[in-house]
Amino acid sequence: VIHEKEDIYYLTFEEFREAVRTNKLDYQIITKLKDDYKLYEKLTTPRVITSDGETLSGAYNRENLPAEAIVGLPVSSGVIEGRARVILNMEDADLEEGDILVTSYTDPSWTPLFVSIKGLVTEVGGLMTHGAVIAREYGLPAVVGVENATKLIKDGQRIRVNGIEGYIEIV
Repeated sequence: VIHEKEDIYYLTFEEFREAVRTNKLDYQIITKLKDDYKLYEKLTTPRVITSDGETLSGAYNRENLPAEAIVGLPVSSGVIEGRARVILNMEDADLEEGDILVTSYTDPSWTPLFVSIKGLVTEVGGLMTHGAVIAREYGLPAVVGVENATKLIKDGQRIRVNGIEGYIEIV
């Protein structure tokens, strides 16, 4: 009844149970959800979302930064240089020892990647978000809340992450 085994993830438990019971499935449910997923993947996550769901934007008020600095929030101190690895999906991660992870955000499923990286840059986050906390636990310099980091930093570029002042430089 289900064409691809991964399609099961688009069904609720009740829809799945009904498909098993009746041996029938309205595939338009799955098709619509797959289309929605493709649309949602293209959206840009807001840098800050309050607990009420409000999104905030604005510029950082910083002085004395290098002219070409990409600004964010310093969340784990240290300065490190290395190869940027821009990764949008964890399953696409191809990291080598000492790479700097550049991504939209992290969640607990990303934690194993932190063992081999030496720095972190995320588009979303604050002092207590997942990436920031894990970076501090591993002693990795990290800058989060970097608007458009995955577009401004190209995969493979050499970058410097300043987790003390909260900026990134392309070197």
